[in-house]
Amino acid sequence: MVCTIGKIGPLRRPMLITDRQYQRLMREYNDSGVLGHAAMKAGMDPKTARRYLRAGRGPQELKAKHDWRTRADPVAAIWPQAERMLADAPELEAKLLFEHLLAAATTAATVPVDGRALRTFQRRVEQWRRRHGPPREVCFAQVHEPGQWLQFDWTHADELEITIAGEAYPHLLAHAVLPYSNWEWAVPCQSESVLSLKLGLQEAFWRLGGVTAGVQTDQSSTATHQLQRGKSERGLNTEYLALCAHLDVEPRTIAVKCPNQNGDVESLQGHLKRRLKQHLLLRGSRDFADLAAYAAFVAQVCTGANVLRTAKIAEETARLRPLPPTRFPQAEELTVRVSCYSTVRVKNCAYSVPARLIGALVQARVTEAEVSFHHHGETVATYPRSRGQEPRIDYRHVIDSLVRKPGAFARYLYREELFPRPAFRHAYDRLAALDGGRASAQYLQVLHLAARHGEDRVADALGALLRQGEAPLAERIEPGLHEPPPPRAVEMAAFVPDLSAYDQLVAEAAS
Repeated sequence: MVCTIGKIGPLRRPMLITDRQYQRLMREYNDSGVLGHAAMKAGMDPKTARRYLRAGRGPQELKAKHDWRTRADPVAAIWPQAERMLADAPELEAKLLFEHLLAAATTAATVPVDGRALRTFQRRVEQWRRRHGPPREVCFAQVHEPGQWLQFDWTHADELEITIAGEAYPHLLAHAVLPYSNWEWAVPCQSESVLSLKLGLQEAFWRLGGVTAGVQTDQSSTATHQLQRGKSERGLNTEYLALCAHLDVEPRTIAVKCPNQNGDVESLQGHLKRRLKQHLLLRGSRDFADLAAYAAFVAQVCTGANVLRTAKIAEETARLRPLPPTRFPQAEELTVRVSCYSTVRVKNCAYSVPARLIGALVQARVTEAEVSFHHHGETVATYPRSRGQEPRIDYRHVIDSLVRKPGAFARYLYREELFPRPAFRHAYDRLAALDGGRASAQYLQVLHLAARHGEDRVADALGALLRQGEAPLAERIEPGLHEPPPPRAVEMAAFVPDLSAYDQLVAEAAS
């Protein structure tokens, strides 16, 4: 049925509407014959509806098309040469080619130097490539079977600007993704190591409640691969193979320099960090009390993202294999000998232990978060895992020897580690300014007091002396340390009376 409206002027510059709006307008007008009603149903102004009804054509048909120029071609002088250069090297970038041609003395005066000319040239190059350029790389969508593979990778997360107890926390996220459902899980870690691999992979599987048939990684990390002598190819290392055997999963690696083969986890890394940034804005702070609080925050964000994928996740979990009875050991245990410096080296980092163990063998237990040292079943030292090769030296382990040899302090390799708090550093600087020759010996006496009487009390005394402008000497601090510390308020649990006897008495009286 063709509708017409008489006494309506010609269609001039109609308001832009969609094809769906036009179809709805025609249908409603043909059914009701009322222009205002049809315009309201189609979501447009009655004047616009009247013009389209008068024309009897949709928005696509009414688009003005012209094949004439409204201004002179600004790149006509350089385009023939550009075509020849593109034919020889189609990969040339449009902007670089434009700058090169513009620099030529013969064309500099004939081409306007403005943004419009550049944009025209870029469009012309793009049109040339569509017609004459080489074929572009084709991406092939893959079929993912539920519960078959888990993709695993690391991503740097320094851009989140996380701080732990006020200190910057440069870190990575160990990220696991199921390609079928896009279920994901992430765990903060310090490096691409076997330890973070064990932690991140097993946290993901235990969160899922089962294991996939296989795990897919790239070949760039020494956590999963090792370089074999005389071979360019990298084989899987024994620790990773043992982990896969324990979990009963098949390890698979993608081709070298082909991150698209691990595309699901690569793509979701950007989405995960964007989501974390948004939740940090909602939280109002990027500082966390400890690493456990930050890990819980990341887990909460991942849980919220996975809620939106419930239907496909259910298909995944139905096909997962059962978890092994226990986790693969996530700690690495080493046996190291204590040097004459009262230190041991673990993962190319120095850690101090009590001096009484010099020459002895101690067991180092290394996890992603901390390093602990044990001797005959006794824990003798525990440290947070060092970042990079930053040494971890406890002044309590070496202070007795340093007090006897104060001259060693000035050039001690780990001297900066012997300032446990800013107050101690300020105290040393004050002593050096007053008497540089005796500053080392005087400061070591103060540090010795901290080892014997407690770091907190000595730090408080140092702060008081520094604020008063007095020299922070051990003889001025020690008398106050023999006094009993001020009593601290005792936290008592609220009293909750037991009313069961009263209830029983009332019940007996009522009976």
